[in-house]
Amino acid sequence: MVRRDTVIFSLAFLDVMCCGFGAIILVFLIINHAAEEEGKIFNQDILAEIRLLDYQVQDGERDLFELKERLEKMLQGISESTNKLISTLTDLDKSEEELAKLDADSLAQIKSLEELKSDVDTREEELVRLRALEAQNDGRRILSIEGEGDRQYLTGMKVGGKNVLIALDTSASMLDDKIVNVLRRRNMADERKRLAPKWQRAIRTVEWIAGQLPLDASFQIYGFNEKVESIIPESDGDWVQLDAGRELDAAIANLKTLIPDKGTSLELLIEELNRLVPLPDNVYLIIDSLPTMGTRPPRSATISGRARLDLFRDAVKRMPNQVPINVIMFPMEGDPMAAAAYWNLARTSGGSFLSPSRDWP
Repeated sequence: MVRRDTVIFSLAFLDVMCCGFGAIILVFLIINHAAEEEGKIFNQDILAEIRLLDYQVQDGERDLFELKERLEKMLQGISESTNKLISTLTDLDKSEEELAKLDADSLAQIKSLEELKSDVDTREEELVRLRALEAQNDGRRILSIEGEGDRQYLTGMKVGGKNVLIALDTSASMLDDKIVNVLRRRNMADERKRLAPKWQRAIRTVEWIAGQLPLDASFQIYGFNEKVESIIPESDGDWVQLDAGRELDAAIANLKTLIPDKGTSLELLIEELNRLVPLPDNVYLIIDSLPTMGTRPPRSATISGRARLDLFRDAVKRMPNQVPINVIMFPMEGDPMAAAAYWNLARTSGGSFLSPSRDWP
């Protein structure tokens, strides 16, 4: 076997080359590893910053969303507050108007209260005056009316009411109870007519009724024959306050100057009664016979009993309802149906009927 010679140089060169190449590779690996490490470190910082920025962005978005919600709520609250403010201003305007009305009402009430106080003071003064007047007249009447020998009669006729009408027949028949005596007295002097006993009884009857009037009543006195007139001057159709009795005294004085004359119209009296406002609470009718005429003067100087009764019925038909008619009758000769007719009128109206004795009142 042929032995080959070993070439030392070739192996050494290869080894050197391999070692150098390996060293280069090692250096490259070392440098590349350091670069990777630095890149990794650099990337981790950026990633951390990015993550921090992402967190801040998310947190900012969340805060922005919350701020938007709060803004919407605030805007809604502002809108509600504005509406409430408008409503409050409207209510305030209404309250101011109501307050102005209340102020006006308060002023009116204060004025009304002052007027009421003034009225109460006036009433109290009137009450004191009436009580003094009542004490002065023994607490019974505004006029002192006594019978002969201080006699008082139980009549069964109650005198009362807020508005009282006294109606007195002033026709010629009130001169006497008998027709012949009436004809005789009609031709006498006026002074003797005034002193006729029957007429004087009628005047005393008016005085007696007037003396029983309540102190706080209003009254009216009518005289009626062929016309109807108030005995109180300038008071036709009106109620007169009793007051201290001055008007009543004047009425009685005027009554004493009258002279009975002419015929009797009950219908005219009822017409005047219906004109009174308010209607009377009580009517005291002093009369002696059935009417002799209606609303017009009679065509004849004589009239039958049946015709007079028809005139009475026509008059009663015009009588207002619920007005008590209290009849005080002085019977007249030749008129037998009068008592029954007037008694029935008093009964159906809720009044009373009285035919007194000659010495009453």
